[in-house]
Amino acid sequence: MKRREFIKFIGGAAAVWPLAARAQQAIPVVGWLGAATHSPRSIEAFRLGLSETGFVDGQSVKIEYRWAEGRYDQLPALAAELVSRKVDVILASGGSVTALAAKKATATIPIVFASVGADPIEVGLVPSLNRPGGNVTGNTIFSNRLSKKKLEILHALVPATAVLALLVNPDGPTALSVVQETQAAADALGRRLFVLRATNEREIDTAWTSIVEQNAGGVIVAPDGFLSARSHQLAALASRHKIPMMHENRGFVDAGGFISYGADSVEGHRPAGIYVGKILKGAKPADLPVLQPTKFYLVINLKTAKAFGITIPNDLLLQATELIE
Repeated sequence: MKRREFIKFIGGAAAVWPLAARAQQAIPVVGWLGAATHSPRSIEAFRLGLSETGFVDGQSVKIEYRWAEGRYDQLPALAAELVSRKVDVILASGGSVTALAAKKATATIPIVFASVGADPIEVGLVPSLNRPGGNVTGNTIFSNRLSKKKLEILHALVPATAVLALLVNPDGPTALSVVQETQAAADALGRRLFVLRATNEREIDTAWTSIVEQNAGGVIVAPDGFLSARSHQLAALASRHKIPMMHENRGFVDAGGFISYGADSVEGHRPAGIYVGKILKGAKPADLPVLQPTKFYLVINLKTAKAFGITIPNDLLLQATELIE
């Protein structure tokens, strides 16, 4: 190769290499902060939302996952890790406790929360739903506002029982308000409410021992990322003792549980993916209103009802979004 051609080759290669390197570095990174465990359905819904804005995971965007496995005390460190990684956007999944940890970790990196059960204003995530301001936005399913409806449904299924139980994770930011609202609903129906607390799998088992001892006729699971991630454990305990349990997560019914009522938390990850895509294209979280649920689902497992010896009232059957046989 002649000297002039060699110099031209080297110069061209030097120009191409930095461009290729910059192209690699330009791929945005989304940090997924999860309160519970790996959720394939939620991830798929999120990817679908991203794709609707033109981003494909592994090609035009990269997702880095951090899971707290239900240990809320791990969230601050995981959030700080994503911040130090300098991700472009943080997706907070698993309830308001996750979103609050992300918000505390950074005031500059955009944060999109998915399917927060609490009122985002009440817990301090945003000052307004229509104009959230700051670096945080997302969608809520308002599951903590459904306590009265859940208790009424459960009471209709076991009208003769005098005692109902509520299982909560005391570490959750909405635990107190859910207890208060459920207690008020129980008082209105003239039923005693027995409140049990669980922050780990062992305490869930212990709580069920108390439920049986108190002769509770039905159990409501408070909205919480940790408890939602334990759907299979809860469904197995309810089936073993043949005590009807109501959950917010339809995955509980899929696992053999009795009944669920609430917005679809998995479904909420699709609009979160759309918001992340919009932000990656230049939109500001402050200008993206917090989305609210438009539909609540009542799902009943008829096979489990039969095993428990419970007859579903006709009005509930008519209200049901889905019946699993």
